[in-house]
Amino acid sequence: MSLLHFSHEHPLVSIESHSHEIEKVYCSGCGELVSGSSFGCVKCGFYLHRQCTEAPAEMNHPFHRNHNLNLLTRNPYGGRCICDFCGKTCENFVYHCSCNLDFHIKCALFSHSIGEKRNAEFQDIPRIDPSIKTGNVTEELKKAECFACWKPLLDSVYFSPNYGFYLHAKCVDLPAEINHLFHQEHPLFLQFNSQRLFCKIGQKPQRRGFVYCCSPCKFVLHIQCATIPTKINQPFHRKHPLILQNVNECLPCQICQDTTELNDIVYFCSICKFVLHGCCVSSPHIIEDKLHHEHPFILFQRQVSFCDACGTIGNYVPYICSTCNLAVHKKCISVPRIIKFYRHQHNISHTYFIEQREHETWECRFCFEEVNTEHGSYFCSKCNFIVHVNCATKNPLHYYEVDSIETMDSEEPVDLREIVTATWIKHSWHQHILTLSGDIQDFKQCDGCLLPIVTSYYCCSQCDFFLHKICAELPVKKHFWFHYCQRLLKLTSGCIFQCDICGYLTSGFAYICDKCEGRLCLRCSLVSDMSRSQGHEHRIYPFLSEHADQVCSACDKSTYFTFKCKHCSFNLHLNCLTLPLTAQHRSEVHPFTLTYHDDNDNYSESHYCDICEKERNPKHWLYHCSACNTSAHTKCVLGEYSFIKSGTIYTDHPHPLTCVKRVQYYPECQICGKLCLDLSLECKTIGCSYIVHWECKRGKRGLHIAQ
Repeated sequence: MSLLHFSHEHPLVSIESHSHEIEKVYCSGCGELVSGSSFGCVKCGFYLHRQCTEAPAEMNHPFHRNHNLNLLTRNPYGGRCICDFCGKTCENFVYHCSCNLDFHIKCALFSHSIGEKRNAEFQDIPRIDPSIKTGNVTEELKKAECFACWKPLLDSVYFSPNYGFYLHAKCVDLPAEINHLFHQEHPLFLQFNSQRLFCKIGQKPQRRGFVYCCSPCKFVLHIQCATIPTKINQPFHRKHPLILQNVNECLPCQICQDTTELNDIVYFCSICKFVLHGCCVSSPHIIEDKLHHEHPFILFQRQVSFCDACGTIGNYVPYICSTCNLAVHKKCISVPRIIKFYRHQHNISHTYFIEQREHETWECRFCFEEVNTEHGSYFCSKCNFIVHVNCATKNPLHYYEVDSIETMDSEEPVDLREIVTATWIKHSWHQHILTLSGDIQDFKQCDGCLLPIVTSYYCCSQCDFFLHKICAELPVKKHFWFHYCQRLLKLTSGCIFQCDICGYLTSGFAYICDKCEGRLCLRCSLVSDMSRSQGHEHRIYPFLSEHADQVCSACDKSTYFTFKCKHCSFNLHLNCLTLPLTAQHRSEVHPFTLTYHDDNDNYSESHYCDICEKERNPKHWLYHCSACNTSAHTKCVLGEYSFIKSGTIYTDHPHPLTCVKRVQYYPECQICGKLCLDLSLECKTIGCSYIVHWECKRGKRGLHIAQ
């Protein structure tokens, strides 16, 4: 006897039995070992169980009424395919629907039998009562979940797993159709959740298994949520019963703390505004998570005002550890012990207590509010860095959990200087000896940060090269509190680049990230998360708003990110915070000084910029020259190229070009033909008159310069 099967090119011959003494034979349909009657092509080594050959090419499944399932010989995605019944990978035949529902051939047939109520097929499968202790419960069974409801298998009587499925006995007898109080328009049918909809009561999606569903209305209930009572009494809310109802307020669940959405179906006491999610009513009484705490936590049937893990105020139903005398939120049971937080260079550890001296307060280094050290926080004992638990973990992009044995890359000590004497050094990025100097008379720019020299510095006696002492001593690798990659950035030099923070072009030193290729100028690298500005009396702190509604006090620009004062309504956006205290304009003899208010507030005729000759806002910060009595917009003094040093040698050209900022005689650009009024590149070779605009030559992110 033979048959033609769509899955194979040759006829398949009937085989009554297989001997596995020589070679094991596996079914190409379900992937399991072939035993008993089968069909096969011995020449190709292709075999199918008789049951797999009888599987229909197209199935009308009772748990998926919208479309038929089509039998395919391989998954349609090219990549990994997961069965929507058992959750395992589909590596052989697969029943597939365009809704992205996929099933092993055996899972489709087995669940079809459940839907058709062919209960006789289950009579020979042994049932196991977990309440009867046998000592045969494996760790795998303890973690197993029912394929129908996806609740723990050991919660109720289940069929023996030896038959290949995890299934509660009660889930086989579920009614195929129900009517529900909260969806009276249509009946709900037992279905696969093909649309991945959230349960209206449990508030969570269930990707696999069965749900009660009204597809036209997109209304879904978990199996267990469909049968919960409409009124309950709880020991942690004894005043009134809780009624299952639609709530038109956004309130936090007293167990999980997640806030309800408008018209969610929850257990609610309207008098006390007390809310419980339906799924939280059946929260486990004991939770063990030895990865994060060595003892089990037990549900405490009372409300407490403080969580010992996160320190948050609020009357919630906690879990307690009687050994450690801790009361914590349910979600805080799994708070990581050690994390790497992007605001700090070291790993920080979760602690329940920090010794505190009298009158001493600790300030969170994220929100900059006080931390109650009698409760949980994240702390670095090396640096006394502290942060609220919720501040550290509310955004998964801001941190990651680390093992206690994991070590972090450390900031490297200075190795760019070879100290010749107490006042002489040889720097890796300059060819000559540099001498320490304190002579601050003429306007000089540091070649590292491009800011004016106003403190002690190193200088070269042979060329126009200067370095602030602090810039010469920078570490080769450094952590930055605002860099999300959490990598150490590496100090580099030798190119003109655009800073990713302030947006200015600069010819100075840069810190670069080898992961995201981010670039950071030295001016921005010196910005602290607890900054000060000479234009304000208080310390200012970083603040990120969800909307661009933070108005800078220096320029009135609205932005998302500012440095904010906790004591008054003062804000600074980053570009105003990093304005140089002195700046030189190419057309002026004297340097300008940053000024925080206009002394001529009462004389409107003086409120004009002496560079662009347009009106100024007297409330904005400005640059002022007291010697010439001239004032100007900050952007007019700085322009676009203040941080590209004149005389810088540009090497991305057949012969070197020099950066120049002409004050008079503006030749034509040899690329676009327009006058070179701003930064230009000029060939200094005798007899060569080549000159071009910087913008005409600029073609890539980092342009190389001579060191």
